[in-house]
Amino acid sequence: MYMENSVFTRRAAVFTILIGVFMVCGILYARTHRHIDETTSIHVNGVSLVYQRMGRADAQPVILLHGNGGSHNDLNLMAQQLDSAGYLVYALDSRGQGANAPQTEYHYADMAEDVYAFCRALHIGTPAVFGWSDGGIVALLAEIRHPGLFSAIAVSGANITPEGITGFEEMRRAMTTDSLGNPVTLAPLMQMMLTEPHISPAELGTIACPALVVAGEHDLIAEEHTRLIAGSIPHSTLLLLAGEDHGSHIWHNPKMGNILIDYFRHNLPER
Repeated sequence: MYMENSVFTRRAAVFTILIGVFMVCGILYARTHRHIDETTSIHVNGVSLVYQRMGRADAQPVILLHGNGGSHNDLNLMAQQLDSAGYLVYALDSRGQGANAPQTEYHYADMAEDVYAFCRALHIGTPAVFGWSDGGIVALLAEIRHPGLFSAIAVSGANITPEGITGFEEMRRAMTTDSLGNPVTLAPLMQMMLTEPHISPAELGTIACPALVVAGEHDLIAEEHTRLIAGSIPHSTLLLLAGEDHGSHIWHNPKMGNILIDYFRHNLPER
């Protein structure tokens, strides 16, 4: 009788342990496979950044960076597409823009450091990144300054010098003087756009991850400048979109999202 009770007790203990293991595994599975859709903020690199996180917790992370004066909402359709395709999206409001407190001055290098600090603070390991316009500049700078930060880069309408903007000198004069030729005080974001960035082809040559360089046929960025960017990055693909301008393939348009999904599927390592 004692032996039977002993065997029963041992079996009950094993059964209890197994139930506990299954419960822990279930909790871990739920945490890593649950779908997330939240907008929150984080303090990094001396500023507060609002961001949206959307997707499954264990999925391949993708950072989305908007253009000058915009917000993460500009890339909302793209975020939804990437979420549906199985990626975990982090769409940021860049410093001083979107829902963030405005700044008195701006520099692309600071924004690149923001992205690096953001990834480190949230323990986001080697995400892919897409940057539109200014966001593309920030993505390129972040990878140059922190090699290996990204698993793949995609940019659209990015420039590496202000002169890469089509008709830059005419635009600069129009923005910095009034109709009588008097100097005009520029908003800080416009000041940055007219004086930065200054990325050399040699610096682009240090980017080792796959890179997709995109521009529209009628983009604000000169075609030869876009070709220079693509030609300077060792593992790059150039895509010039017929009939598109600086944002027509992105703004309320699924085209760029579909391009990204296809590119990432062929160029990101399997998880």
